[in-house]
Amino acid sequence: MSDVPLQTIALEPAILYFGTPVVLISTQNEDGTSNLAPMSSAFWLGWRCILGLDASSRTTENLRRTGECVLNLPSVDEVGAVDRIARTTGSNPVPGAKQMRGYRHEQQKWEVSGLTPVDSETVAPPRALECPVQLEAVLAAENGFMADDPIWKDGIKVFEVRIQRVHVHPSLRMAGQANRIDPDRWRPLIMSFQQFYGLTPGKLQASRLGQIEEATYRSPDVDRARAIDQLT
Repeated sequence: MSDVPLQTIALEPAILYFGTPVVLISTQNEDGTSNLAPMSSAFWLGWRCILGLDASSRTTENLRRTGECVLNLPSVDEVGAVDRIARTTGSNPVPGAKQMRGYRHEQQKWEVSGLTPVDSETVAPPRALECPVQLEAVLAAENGFMADDPIWKDGIKVFEVRIQRVHVHPSLRMAGQANRIDPDRWRPLIMSFQQFYGLTPGKLQASRLGQIEEATYRSPDVDRARAIDQLT
């Protein structure tokens, strides 16, 4: 341990993306085709996910209209597919803010990405076969963002979606457990300050939180998801 006292300095970075998992959101277009868009402003609580999206994006338009999406979670192995569509948009014409950042319109995102669309079970948008985790979801709520800023308040929207089907590659299932994902096997693709990163193998140390039975966090949304099969 260094004898130099810890210090901080004041900075003003333009963004504060300290690191979140990449999500590929698939939604259904008006003509019945599907759109695929990468994003990383997402977090989960129980079987709910909060998404921060550009208000002018095709994903936002589709999610509002249909109330459905699939959250495909790529691993480090799908980084190339994500990058190939990272500066594309399904919106035509390209929104001004995206034009400024060098985006181009692309209708055939699945083909450009090289990912394979497969049918979902409870929603219309397809899943990305190669992504190790695929979460079918429905829109639960829409909220504003930066309401205290007259210019930015209409530019970003926050959506709450409820997961109603979880698809996971078998290699991620924890040994001896029917419904648990092994974090030692899951290698999510991470976006940090606009760059791609992965997690290093293994835990840093044992976690006290990890001693809590995972089942104690189970929410009623799991039973809601099960009920879908009983209605069909």
